[in-house]
Amino acid sequence: MVRQHVNPLSAFFQQPRPLPPPPQLFANPARPLHLDIGCARGRFLLALAQAEPQRNYLGVEIRQALVRAAEADRRALELSHLHYQFCNANVSLQGWLAALPAGLLERVSIQFPDPWFKTRHHRRRVLQPALLLAIAGALSEGRTLFIQSDVPAVIEPMVALIEACGCFDRPAEDARPWRVGNPLPVPTERETHALAQGLPVYRVLYRRSGAALPPLAGLEAWWQERLLHSRRSPGDSQTEPPHP
Repeated sequence: MVRQHVNPLSAFFQQPRPLPPPPQLFANPARPLHLDIGCARGRFLLALAQAEPQRNYLGVEIRQALVRAAEADRRALELSHLHYQFCNANVSLQGWLAALPAGLLERVSIQFPDPWFKTRHHRRRVLQPALLLAIAGALSEGRTLFIQSDVPAVIEPMVALIEACGCFDRPAEDARPWRVGNPLPVPTERETHALAQGLPVYRVLYRRSGAALPPLAGLEAWWQERLLHSRRSPGDSQTEPPHP
């Protein structure tokens, strides 16, 4: 499978695109919400929304053509509890998350994000400190964040950032360093492709702890230091995470 990239740091994708609140998206906005960040063509959420219709689903994606195609599929099936929105998650999603009613967001998934392998492009990766804290702020204690990738160099920094923020725990029963199975009943297309090729998939499930959010400035400074260290050496930074 070939990934089609867009540069999220370009001027076009840095324009804020306000997202509609749940009452404007869903027929029953009080249902628990699953947010899939980087939903691509949307087929994963399309299948999941039909398999588990008891909640609402929102997929956000930076490639506008994929959002249009996904929305066409959704409309054809008349699924009022599923929507797709075009946006840059690191520009437009934080305010939307902050405005959600407490307890509405049930789970967040970030699956097989664009890898942006070159070190100088790591700032283009989807999970950045401000977005992570916005997710943590919107999730009530016990609600979940699920990440997976087939590229260790992509998921390992995500794990480092999530654990550095101090707002999430891993279920005691999950295997380390990677969860064995997918906690969701539907695989993504990328997951299906990787497994069919006999390739490993790296998964981690997190639950929101009761810890307070750390200061964004401290987490951002730690993250920038980690990026700087990665330019100087081929290995990951071993700097200590910030303390809340």
